Amino acid sequence: MADITASQACLEKALSFTSDLFNALEATGHRVILGPRDERLRRATIDERELGKKQRRYYYGNLWSPYRPTVVYIGDLAIGLAIIEMSEEVLLRYVGGKYIRESDYVPPKRSRHHVDHTWTTTRDLPSGRLRLVAYSPYWRVDWSTTWQETKNESLQSSLKSIASSIQVAATELVAKLEEADRKAEIARLEQLAAEEKRQRQEDRRRVEQSIQESKEHLGQIIQQWSNVMNVERFLAGVQQRAGGLPEADRGAILERLKLAREFLGTQDPLNFFLSWKTPEERYQPRYAEE
Repeated sequence: MADITASQACLEKALSFTSDLFNALEATGHRVILGPRDERLRRATIDERELGKKQRRYYYGNLWSPYRPTVVYIGDLAIGLAIIEMSEEVLLRYVGGKYIRESDYVPPKRSRHHVDHTWTTTRDLPSGRLRLVAYSPYWRVDWSTTWQETKNESLQSSLKSIASSIQVAATELVAKLEEADRKAEIARLEQLAAEEKRQRQEDRRRVEQSIQESKEHLGQIIQQWSNVMNVERFLAGVQQRAGGLPEADRGAILERLKLAREFLGTQDPLNFFLSWKTPEERYQPRYAEE
């Protein structure tokens, strides 16, 4: 649906102005359509209050908004369009179970037997006056401009100047989009440079880690080699000393020596050395050394 928001009382006026506006834009060669599904166009958040001085507790009002924005194409550039009936702050009085405008309230005749149980409050109500919002439907640029009616002047009388202003605004929006694209490209390149720097630092850290781990592993292998050689020398010494013992004693020693060798198993130091990995075998650097 076209982006028109109005009360029932103001709907015919809003539709008439919208039709004249779209015709005025298309008469100058500009297309007015619903935002294409294949383009990532957004509808701006619009404050319908005529005097939006007070900040709302919530992000935006509870008014209806379209699923797709209404846009006018100035060449290849889309500009969002929204027509909305503004609201105004009205003093209301609660009378007989409902609120009425204070201006419509007629106090009852006073008597000593009658008490007027009423109170007043303020609420935002439709004003009957329209606002046109032209905005950037592109996420990367936040831009908008508005035209709104007053009690003495309608938008209908300014259609030609509005159409001309929207056409001029397209130039401003193009410049903002180009600047946003330039900043986005700078940010992208900075992000790529930062990521490459991080990856280089991580690569260097892993290179240094592989060197340290390789050194520590080689030290462990040397220690294991030393321990195995000490055990071998010990066992060889036991076997040599057993050769000089009486046969009865020699048999008992050799039997226990056999049990010790079976318990320890075969421990070839060369197998330990073959398990060692060089730094390059542990981690292959992604970047050449500078």
